[in-house]
Amino acid sequence: MIMEKLGISLDQWVSVQEEDYDSIVWKDDPKCTKKEWEDAKIDLAQEYDANQYQRDREPDYPNLAEQFDLLWHAIDADTLDKTSDFYTTLKAVKDAHPKG
Repeated sequence: MIMEKLGISLDQWVSVQEEDYDSIVWKDDPKCTKKEWEDAKIDLAQEYDANQYQRDREPDYPNLAEQFDLLWHAIDADTLDKTSDFYTTLKAVKDAHPKG
């Protein structure tokens, strides 16, 4: 993940252990500094924490087949608005797990 965030491709390094900068075996010269690596690691941790609501919502959403069925029924009944089961079902999950 850190390599990806820094834009370092797979062909630029040989191995890394537990995302530890000091364990990276580069194919050529290092493609980032230890500070850049640590900053990217902090950024990724902050992004992960900021998106906790997404991980909390996921198990509560109906599966996609059920969501499409709710959507189809709302369209078929000409009720594709905030009163439809499609909307209210998804809104309840979002309300239960709001963004930070």
